[in-house]
Amino acid sequence: MSTTKTQRPADEATASTKSRKSTRLTPPPRVLLADDHALLLEAFRHLLEPEFAVVGGISDGNQLVQAALELRPDVVIVDISMPGLNGLKAGQQIAQQLPDTRLVFLTMHDDPALAAEAFRIGASAYVVKTAAPAELLKAIRAALGGGAYVSPGLAASEGESHRRRVADVAPDDALSPREREVLRLLAQGHTMKEAAAVLGIATRTVAFHKYRIMRTLSLHSSAELLYYAIKRRLG
Repeated sequence: MSTTKTQRPADEATASTKSRKSTRLTPPPRVLLADDHALLLEAFRHLLEPEFAVVGGISDGNQLVQAALELRPDVVIVDISMPGLNGLKAGQQIAQQLPDTRLVFLTMHDDPALAAEAFRIGASAYVVKTAAPAELLKAIRAALGGGAYVSPGLAASEGESHRRRVADVAPDDALSPREREVLRLLAQGHTMKEAAAVLGIATRTVAFHKYRIMRTLSLHSSAELLYYAIKRRLG
């Protein structure tokens, strides 16, 4: 004769406690932050830490690639304008070497063409810094779930128009050697003051070179200048 063993209330309580412990012990997704502004890194950390484990804050593109390879985070949040190596190039290296790591771009550049370039190199999300904090959290969750996210304000039609404008500009061989040096440094994420220090010239001279570069290439914004440099592999 068979008997059915009935679970006692104490057993049920023990099982429930083990289940809750198992849930609590599940580690949160690991996030690596990259931005060249220390105050923003700290603000992002405070925003994310209730839900995610922030494993580091990096302010240089080359250091970001090294840190990502060492820490192997689930998500890398990166700005486009980064010193040393711009965020798009750093992100591309990370995507190639760590295909399971999700890339979320968080940037001041609300340019659809740059967003398209970010997704082309392997991004899962593109968020502009003027967005509400909840938008970044939504983008990270979408990336971790295997989806994609882009700030709603970015219009694909504007991006296509922008890409045509950049494609039609003069080649960079129309620039002087000094102008190409300035363009390369700006594309790497250096400010005009930093570029001036590298080249040993005055900041106002860098500003003048930038003005001449944009006039020669028929570019109308810093975002177009950055996109041009990236497409020409000058950054």
